Amino acid sequence: MNKNWVNRISGLYLGDQVQMHNGVASCINQKHSVTQLTVLFDRVVGNCEADPKHHGGLDRVLHHFPREHYGQYRRWDLMSSFKDAPLMGENISTVGVKETHVNIGDIVQIGDVTLQVTQPRSPCFKLNLQFEHPKFALAMQESRMCGWFYRVLSEGVIRPSDSICLIERKTDISIAKAMQIYFLPEFDAEQYQTLLNCEGLAQSWVESLQRRIEQHNIEDWAMRLYGKAS
Repeated sequence: MNKNWVNRISGLYLGDQVQMHNGVASCINQKHSVTQLTVLFDRVVGNCEADPKHHGGLDRVLHHFPREHYGQYRRWDLMSSFKDAPLMGENISTVGVKETHVNIGDIVQIGDVTLQVTQPRSPCFKLNLQFEHPKFALAMQESRMCGWFYRVLSEGVIRPSDSICLIERKTDISIAKAMQIYFLPEFDAEQYQTLLNCEGLAQSWVESLQRRIEQHNIEDWAMRLYGKAS
């Protein structure tokens, strides 16, 4: 399989400055446009995360976010003013490929870099602060307009002129479907197992789903979504 997802990238971004954003350490506002990304197995050179426990790591080296989602979030009045890439903290911005087109485990070629799709973005309360809306993270969770993460299979350089090609499809679970399953409001072991069976799924999601099945309950999402316990 060799399917061209995107002929040209809209933007490439990185940043390594941590700042306090409404009292919370974040790099989300420090991303800036660059002419290339130098991608290593464990990081993008010149990029960092303020919260390495919940962001970054081998399964989340690159964050890809569809640029057209900004327009939809604006139409839903979820942004206090005009916002555009890279204010989601993304590294790669494109138009034309969305969460319904991308599957967990997909092997993707961008320039001379080979990547694997690992998980959707799990929205957190920092997005509420970023866009000045108390339920922005919840809206992203429910709409599944979240973007996705890659692990790196071969290192190299990504440039804006590079196309993004699907090389191999490992599973039939899209990013949108993975979001739907993972954030089901009711416990569903069968659906969780379907997602667990996906080759390439991020280890943190694997462990979370296994823990749910073992404990037969869903963790409280209030702290992630709102920054405070329910």
